[in-house]
Amino acid sequence: MARYIFITGGVVSSLGKGLASAALGALLQARGYSVRLRKLDPYLNVDPGTMSPFEHGEVFVTDDGAETDLDLGHYERFTGVPARKTDSISSGRIYTNVLEKERRGDYLGKTIQVVPHVTNEIKDFLRIGESEVDFMLCEIGGTVGDIEGLPFFEAIRQFIHERPRGQSILMHLTLLPYLAASGELKTKPTQHSVKELQSIGLAPDVLVCRSEHPIPDREREKIALFCNVRKEHVIPAYDLKTIYEAPLAYHAEGLDQAVLDAFGISPAPKPNLDRWTDVMDRKVNAEGEVRVAIVGKYTQLEDAYKSIAEALTHGGMANRTRVRVEWVDAELFEREDPAPHLQRFHAILVPGGFGERGTEGKIKAVEFARTRKVPYLGICLGMQMAVIESARHLAGVDDAGSEEFDHEAGAKRFTPVIYHLKEWVQGNHMVERKLTDDKGGTMRLGSYTATLKPGSKVAGVYGATEIEERHRHRYEVDTRYRAQLEQCGLIFSGMSPDGRLPEIVEIADHPWFIGVQFHPELKSKPFAPHPLFADFVRAAVEASRLV
Repeated sequence: MARYIFITGGVVSSLGKGLASAALGALLQARGYSVRLRKLDPYLNVDPGTMSPFEHGEVFVTDDGAETDLDLGHYERFTGVPARKTDSISSGRIYTNVLEKERRGDYLGKTIQVVPHVTNEIKDFLRIGESEVDFMLCEIGGTVGDIEGLPFFEAIRQFIHERPRGQSILMHLTLLPYLAASGELKTKPTQHSVKELQSIGLAPDVLVCRSEHPIPDREREKIALFCNVRKEHVIPAYDLKTIYEAPLAYHAEGLDQAVLDAFGISPAPKPNLDRWTDVMDRKVNAEGEVRVAIVGKYTQLEDAYKSIAEALTHGGMANRTRVRVEWVDAELFEREDPAPHLQRFHAILVPGGFGERGTEGKIKAVEFARTRKVPYLGICLGMQMAVIESARHLAGVDDAGSEEFDHEAGAKRFTPVIYHLKEWVQGNHMVERKLTDDKGGTMRLGSYTATLKPGSKVAGVYGATEIEERHRHRYEVDTRYRAQLEQCGLIFSGMSPDGRLPEIVEIADHPWFIGVQFHPELKSKPFAPHPLFADFVRAAVEASRLV
């Protein structure tokens, strides 16, 4: 039976619970334990799939097709454990499940209440797969005291109470603000946050305290005394130069030892941190630098492209090169010539997105990369923009565009080289979709196989002719234009196994020009960089030497 670690936050949001959870998972792995990480989000959306990136950052997609919180990306990047649908839940999903059961009559006519019906549903979720791993780490979104989070905290209280003593602990993240006027770190917000937890029947076993300044021993003793936590279980969490320093930094402060002590595991296996020492060596001791432009529409919020930014960092690690990412608003190129803005970059990446806004600017960025022989990686919509650009400027389809943009505008303006995907094969059955379907969870989601053309650039990058990658799209390149485009040099080098859906395009007489319909960034890790990103950065390094 798994031991459970519940991770909560207090005082303010965005303290880094996800990063602390991921780092702790990595440290437990380094000691030889198996782990699984989960996220419980109190918001009422069923999942983040229909939320704007400005609201919630990127949507992280799992192999089995769940649209989840970006924290699951941290979990995967730090532990290498593929996330599943059962690793992410929201209040919206919990209430949906409860109400569906009520409609079916599963509750035999009883009055439906938060306790016990909602809390039981949460506990059922927590128990999934509990026999598979040594430690189950469950992060609760938001901060203690949020009204939406109360059912989760109550469910956790019951869950801990119902299990054998010593099988569950609570780790609480708080903030120690610094008052410059008095030159003091203030512990009172942490005390109040713990008091709030205690008022609902929960007591932290480990406190992780975020601070911009060193925490003196006397302040740790004070926190331990007033929060009823052992002093050595008050763990400082300071700002880091890179998130990949977190496992080593938390280990140095004793987080993993504090957690094992709280479980009474003694003596504990010694950790092997060679993986993270190597990651930091590659990050800190980079031998050069390349500049990569990400031309997108959500550039005001970097979390919208979190996995892409991290995958580029991993690609840099693979080449012992520092990757300097700059975010460029695609709409800028709808007003100005892209050349003065892009000519100082060694590579260009156009990421995914939804809607027509900014797409003409992205097409101009693709044209610049193609004609100037700058390494280019197009992801999802970025691949579709590459197809539209080639159709317009090479294949003579002057009004080439996407059905997505015509649907959005309510008028036919383009020859659709990109069409709404109405059916595709998933496993051993056919999935069908209509434009009128609900938006949530209706895209082509999750892991699908692609067959690569032998001898193609992308087959060389992967070192294989069959791959599996994660998808999240509802529009697709129309194969009716394949022959016309391939005559102009845009090669369809990756297809679905049935040959119906284009997965990868590339330009043969270009140093490095690849567009992919899937999201390779979702599977990249610091200790196992994705081959596409590793080779993309390698091409950028070569381009930098030609300047």
